[in-house]
Amino acid sequence: MDDIRHKIPSKPERFMDNLRFHIRKQGLSYRTEQTYTHWVKRFIHFNKKKHPADMGAVEIETFLSNLAVQGLCSANTQRIALNALIYLYKRFLGRDIQALDFKLAKQQKYLPVVYSRREISAILDHLEGTYRLQAELMYGSGLRSAELLSLRIKDIDFDSNNIFVRGGKGDKDRTTILPNGLIVQLHRQIKTVSLLHQQDLLAGFGSVYLPNALERKYPSASRQLAWQYLFPSSTIGQCPRSGENRRHHIHATTLARQVRIAVKLTGVNKPARCHAFRHSFATHLLEAGYDLRTIQELLGHSDVSTTEIYTHVVNRGNKGVLSPSDRLRNINKIEEAGANYFVGSKVGEVQGLNLLAAS
Repeated sequence: MDDIRHKIPSKPERFMDNLRFHIRKQGLSYRTEQTYTHWVKRFIHFNKKKHPADMGAVEIETFLSNLAVQGLCSANTQRIALNALIYLYKRFLGRDIQALDFKLAKQQKYLPVVYSRREISAILDHLEGTYRLQAELMYGSGLRSAELLSLRIKDIDFDSNNIFVRGGKGDKDRTTILPNGLIVQLHRQIKTVSLLHQQDLLAGFGSVYLPNALERKYPSASRQLAWQYLFPSSTIGQCPRSGENRRHHIHATTLARQVRIAVKLTGVNKPARCHAFRHSFATHLLEAGYDLRTIQELLGHSDVSTTEIYTHVVNRGNKGVLSPSDRLRNINKIEEAGANYFVGSKVGEVQGLNLLAAS
């Protein structure tokens, strides 16, 4: 249940609890809270547990430069750490940080890992049951693994063929397509969840975590089938926020492990990542002729430039370029076919003359 906000005192005394309380008051997502507190802790430990109020620009510059030089981190990682420290000093401590002078990490452009359609089919053949359905949804709907596992039963709309993604990256909601080929399996999965939920209710459980203040607004909603997770965990655990024993969704590492095993069995020589199904979804839509704007909306990208990276991995590039090597092979095949046709014609003429002579 590491995607549920932990409970903190209403009047926190510890420094990190005060920082978390401030972040929550600002309405930032839990993922942002986790990221910021992670980098603030690393900053404090890097400076031998010195209190942030006793440090300033010099310590920030040294820490960020160390990430680039000694840590060999990417530019994105360094930028995230910088954002966390700027929030710490400017918004939380109320201190103005002047222009910082630190060693910038090297900016590198990485292309996404994309599986071909043949590879997707082979990987799916090595996944069974719920895990196969999960992988097919990531590929068929472009879902991130966290979005997939956070799906509730109410988020599947069979009438409109839509999947509603609630609180995705950036805490944004969106809709994406529901593959027609998965409707039967999804109905079967919902029926399985329904039976499991009935057993939980009879055992005195059946309550599920609700985000924000929905539990106070709708007290009975947490025990309704519509709010149950589409892919529930096999065990019941203690909720870190309420302390109540509840059934959460399966953990992301469980699905990731199954994908790694399937990719290894398939023999695909590419990194085994759940996110690669999302990359493949976008790339294959682009190859099929769908425009970038449509793909951007389905993926939930705030900027189309993020979606444009898939134009670099589309088969033969985004300009339909034919390799000179392939063109040379095509010319050789044409010449060879012409020569065979010429030889065949001469043989036919000789055979025809022989027939006339014999008659």
